[in-house]
Amino acid sequence: MILSFFSRLVLATNEKVEQQHGVHERKLTIDGKHVTKHSTKVNGEKFKYSATTGTQPVWDEEGKPIASLFYTYYQRSDVKDRAKRPLLISFNGGPGSASVWMHVAYTGPRVLNVDDEGYPLQPYGVKTNPYSILDVADIVFVNPVNTGYSRVLPNKDGKMPSKEQQKELFFGVNADINYLAEWLNTFVTRNERWRSPKYLIGESYGTTRVSGLAKELQARQWMYVNGVILVSPTDIGIKREGPVKAANRLPYFAAAAWYHKALIPALQQKSLAELLVEVEMFTISEYLPALAKGGFILEQEKQAIAEQVSKYAGLSVEAVIANNLDVNNAFFWKELLRDRKQTIGRLDSRYLGIDKKVAGSSPDYNAELSSWLHSFTPAINYYLREELEYKTDIKYNMFGKVHPWDRTGNKTGEGLRSAMAQNPYLRVMIQSGYFDGATNYFDAKYTMWQLDPSGLMKDRLSFKGYESGHMMYLRHEDLRDANQDIREFIKSSLPKAGEAAKY
Repeated sequence: MILSFFSRLVLATNEKVEQQHGVHERKLTIDGKHVTKHSTKVNGEKFKYSATTGTQPVWDEEGKPIASLFYTYYQRSDVKDRAKRPLLISFNGGPGSASVWMHVAYTGPRVLNVDDEGYPLQPYGVKTNPYSILDVADIVFVNPVNTGYSRVLPNKDGKMPSKEQQKELFFGVNADINYLAEWLNTFVTRNERWRSPKYLIGESYGTTRVSGLAKELQARQWMYVNGVILVSPTDIGIKREGPVKAANRLPYFAAAAWYHKALIPALQQKSLAELLVEVEMFTISEYLPALAKGGFILEQEKQAIAEQVSKYAGLSVEAVIANNLDVNNAFFWKELLRDRKQTIGRLDSRYLGIDKKVAGSSPDYNAELSSWLHSFTPAINYYLREELEYKTDIKYNMFGKVHPWDRTGNKTGEGLRSAMAQNPYLRVMIQSGYFDGATNYFDAKYTMWQLDPSGLMKDRLSFKGYESGHMMYLRHEDLRDANQDIREFIKSSLPKAGEAAKY
């Protein structure tokens, strides 16, 4: 009897707690927003702006919410005519990466507290970005499903979709593009931005995303964009294989070796720009043809090529020959400074690491990513909650669960070309860091060269290089220059009054 009474007492107490407080679950607000007001100073000009943080649903064909995406939307406050005000739509990559990197380190009004070369400083946090492009364009930073605070939602029965269903809905090249295009249609409609000139910017895998979106928005949402900015681009479906893939690494190797003063004096004393012109010419004219000959290359030619690659890459001739002239990235990151007992970073080869063993063929870890997570993770969590006042117990996913990612049917580069052909207003700019070993700058140039084989649209394609890595904007000088390049790109791609979209 005593136990039975105690059990009834516990149940009654629990019922009262639930009535008073509800079941305290870690749930996402499916559709909501919060607005804060701010002021800033960009390029010497003071102005006010609003920051909207919120979530907006992704719906299925029956109009049921299947996911909700978290976004941050900045608008300059003194703009009277939104029809003439450009809107920049920003994505990061991964796939599986939150829209944090460019948000609080590149184009947004606040940037990380880092030193002039991009290394973390304490206390972690953010400071005014004096070069933000918010002076010339409003910006929305979008977090795809499972990144940032964005999440898949349970169905009407309260059950989560299976892993296979989620992959089909969200986690693949084409699924990603399709649902994001639908989401953007809703966002543009809700915020009354249909008449505004629109620009897409993506970094790393985000370049695959925005290349595909340029065509999908145009073909399925009837939304035309004025420009696409590809920051540290992937191959966007334009294959780089075999000898091309191997040869294209050399200019990046030379840049990284130059930075670490690992070249012979005659090359080290050249400026980086002067050196890379020379290495690019050798790569196309001699290195690529030599690699194409494979095992049938004459020994004398193989030796001569190895010696030249050795000089440009800062490696020994023996190391180049041992790799059959085809030096892969991981070996280079480990080998370049082996005599100094240091490794170099993948995404930004300016960063140095220390391995457990000097021996081996690849680094133990990515030195640059370890450094970046120092500053980005506390900064975005502080900034969203304390400055933008977005309150939630949902974990901010710097990298979310999106794998396995379906990479089949990647024709995003061809989609971008097609969108350009059908939209005379549309221009493309590529931005790359010379010390990026993950999506190297010469691969980016190669992609640009191959994007439009006709050559009829090459005047609408441009390339900008910077003396930094994958996230070139972490270096103060490049934060200034890269934002200015975006600013000029936007201004130059806005049609003059009365200038029709026609050939």
